[in-house]
Amino acid sequence: MSWNPALDPDCPTGDAVDAIETVIVPRARDLGGFEVRRALPAPRRQMVGPFIFFDQMGPAEFLPRKGLDVRPHPHIGLATISYLFDGRMHHRDSLGTDAWIEPGAVNWMVAGRGITHSERTDDATQAGPMPFFGIQTWVALPKDREDDPASFQHAAKADLPELEGEGKRLRLILGTAYGERAPVRTPSEMFYLDALLDPGAKLPLPDDHEDRGAYVVAGEVTIAGETFAAGRMMVFRPGDRVSMTAGAQGARVMLLGGETLEGSRHIWWNFVASSKERIDEAKEAWRRGDWEHGRFQLPAGDSAEFIPLPDR
Repeated sequence: MSWNPALDPDCPTGDAVDAIETVIVPRARDLGGFEVRRALPAPRRQMVGPFIFFDQMGPAEFLPRKGLDVRPHPHIGLATISYLFDGRMHHRDSLGTDAWIEPGAVNWMVAGRGITHSERTDDATQAGPMPFFGIQTWVALPKDREDDPASFQHAAKADLPELEGEGKRLRLILGTAYGERAPVRTPSEMFYLDALLDPGAKLPLPDDHEDRGAYVVAGEVTIAGETFAAGRMMVFRPGDRVSMTAGAQGARVMLLGGETLEGSRHIWWNFVASSKERIDEAKEAWRRGDWEHGRFQLPAGDSAEFIPLPDR
C-alpha cells in the first residue's frame, strides 16, 4: 500500500512541536554475552498506553544450537509479543501451541488467568552462527479481561498492513494506525509499528491515540530540534501533533501506545495484575506445582523442567 500523502503536508517540525513528556534511557543487563535493554517499566513511566514491558533483545550472534534457553514459566494478566528483526525463537505453551517466532511475524499470546510457555533457540538444523535481534513486549489487560481464558494468535509477516512511500516503510504489528488495522485481535485500543526511515525522511505520529511513545532501535531521529540516538524511548504529551525526522544514517523506530488503562498495575516476576491478591494467588498456584489439576499446566513437548518461583 502507498503512503497516505494527506499525513505529511502539515507535519510540524522544529520549534513548532515541544511535546516530549519523558525520555527513558533503558537499563542494560548482560545475560552472558547477550545484552537486554529494558525501557518499560521505568521509574517515571510504568506504561505507555497498555504497554507495560519493553525489552530490546540483542543484537547478538548465537553459536550453533546455543542461545536462548528460557524454561517453562507462568504469566497472568498480560499479553506478550516477541517481534524479531533477525533470528528465530521456538515458542511452546500450555495451550498446545508449538510455533517458531520469525522476523516480521506476530505471535500474540494472551495469558489472561494463566498460561505457561517456554522460549528457546533449539533448532537442530542450525548449522552456523545465528544473528538474533528483536523486541519483547508485554501489554497489560483491562480489569474486565484479566480472567479471560488464555489464547494464542499468529499473523504472518505477509498478512500485516504495510505503508510505504517518501522514504518510509511501516509495518503495523498490532492495533490501528494511519487508517489501517492489524489482523490480531487485541483487548483494548492500541498501536504498535515497525518504522524504517531513509535519511531525512519525516514521520508524523498517529494523532488518534491517547498515549504515544517511540523507541529508536537504530540510527537517530530529531524531534522538536532535539536529536535522540538508538536506545532511547520518548513519550509524548496527549493530543499534540508530533513529527520526527530521521538522521543522516536513517533510522529504525518502534512506535507504540494506545488507550490508557483504569490505573497502574502490580508487577511481580512474570505476573501483572490490578491487585496484589491476584499476584499472591498466582504465586501460590505456581509454588504448588499441580500441573494436572491446578491453575497452571506445563507446555506439551516441553514439560521436563520449569523455572521455580523466585525466593523473594
